Amino acid sequence: MKYVLITGGVVSGLGKGVTASSIGVVLQACGLRVTSIKIDPYLNTDAGTMSPFEHGEVFVLDDGGEVDLDLGNYERFLDVTLTKDNNVTTGKIYQSVLDKERKGDYLGKTVQVVPHITDAIKDRIEAVALIPVDGKEGPADVCVIELGGTVGDIESMPFIEALRQLSFSVGKDNFCLIHVSLIPVLGVVGEQKTKPTQHSVRELRALGLTPHLLACRSAQPLLDNTKMKLSQFCHVEAANILNIHDVPNIWHIPLLLRNQNAHHSILKQLNLLSIATPPDLEAWTRRAETFNNFTDSVRIAMVGKYVGLIDSYLSVVKALLHACIACSLKPSIDWIAASDLEDDTAQSAPEAYAAAWKSLRNAECVLVPGGFGDRGVSGMILAAKYARENNVPYLGICLGMQISVTEYARSVLGLEKANSNEFDDETPDPVVIFMPEGSRTHMGSTMRLGSRRTLFQTPDCVTSKLYCNPYYVDERHRHRYEVNPDVIGVLEEAGLKFVGKDETGKRMEVLELPSHPFYVGVQFHPEFKSRPGKPSALFLGLILAARGKLEAYLTRHQNGS
Repeated sequence: MKYVLITGGVVSGLGKGVTASSIGVVLQACGLRVTSIKIDPYLNTDAGTMSPFEHGEVFVLDDGGEVDLDLGNYERFLDVTLTKDNNVTTGKIYQSVLDKERKGDYLGKTVQVVPHITDAIKDRIEAVALIPVDGKEGPADVCVIELGGTVGDIESMPFIEALRQLSFSVGKDNFCLIHVSLIPVLGVVGEQKTKPTQHSVRELRALGLTPHLLACRSAQPLLDNTKMKLSQFCHVEAANILNIHDVPNIWHIPLLLRNQNAHHSILKQLNLLSIATPPDLEAWTRRAETFNNFTDSVRIAMVGKYVGLIDSYLSVVKALLHACIACSLKPSIDWIAASDLEDDTAQSAPEAYAAAWKSLRNAECVLVPGGFGDRGVSGMILAAKYARENNVPYLGICLGMQISVTEYARSVLGLEKANSNEFDDETPDPVVIFMPEGSRTHMGSTMRLGSRRTLFQTPDCVTSKLYCNPYYVDERHRHRYEVNPDVIGVLEEAGLKFVGKDETGKRMEVLELPSHPFYVGVQFHPEFKSRPGKPSALFLGLILAARGKLEAYLTRHQNGS
């Protein structure tokens, strides 16, 4: 196994995940099979219980793993299906070591960070690297490892030491280290400053790891004298100093790397030049450049809780992007804080209230994504009601589906106090209830997670036509509340149709409003499986409906014909 390690320096948030994904894309384009591992040095076992405000989106895998959003980047860029083991956290490592200690595996020995924790890290990396993720048999050729955080963080020290040992044990021909660092420009001087990167590389070398390549993040392309200074003081060949400057869209980054012969430097370090082919990025280039030329855009109202941090809805944003590109459009997303739509805001912050409603009324379609907690729920209900009553295309995901059920029960059935048990335990009309098998005492990994099958109740529904499958679809889930099966009959009599159910027939997975141009709610998260060039069917349906092109599309593509 060949390993490519991506570390970061100076500041966090430099885009190590996109860099790692892009390196994987370029290596794939050279004919190599690639897998990925993300190391997160936090003590949480996984990302499942972390706030989107603090850590961004929780990405869900087929096997139910709740992982860092960078694994979503890997899946989208590399078109692979990762496992929860591809996300290594401090919590997982320490838990495994402590479990072994309790069982007596280290009987008589003092359990220490070195060698027990570092050995566990190395063993985990080497085992996970062998898991095939591209649908083929046998291990990949190259494993791209991203170390989260910044070099020098106390939390990442055991991982740095384990990776130093790994680089020694696998040999220099099987290990390539790429250090991502920032090259800032001081406003007054206007000079590209290399000192922060010099210090970062010095610290990395002091810990026993020497970078083979530098990936320098900057607003503008690096100047030649900046490259020479970095080469001289960081002991990295000038040819191995890559510049990842700001680009119109992130799909240009693999092209940037290819144009700087990054693949040649990596393949040379890994002794793979003899088996690799010249990188074929024709389709990737076409996608990146085509998007730049789009002039028409579609206005999408995103009504949610966490709109203050776009990373909270990263996969939703990417899925919208993929769908818009398939329609030759650019997405123009109006981020609407759900609470700004509520009547209370009209009194406390009238300007925010007016701006939110103006954005909603100007939108061509409305999307209510998933979330937890009762903040903003009333605003989401108002958004769902507006879309339903005004024939504006609507897509509700997870909580967004539950919101549409609650709104319909209140507005159409006249059940004014209809609610979800998540927000009101005492509601006389619980239209959304806690899952029977859910745990009320433990939060981590207790939701309905991972890939589950949804069976379509009729081949004539819009959703089955969009998926080009009259029978079923497999999508990823992440929820602990669901539509109350006791109210399905009365809701369907009133016109709301539950066209997708789980294999037991008791869990509602997809709802549609047949009298509406496009009003769809889904309990699963279709955004997690959307890919560039292969957009999620439901996001595509939303964008097509926003432009009045859905009927024509379904006529052409009905059931794959």
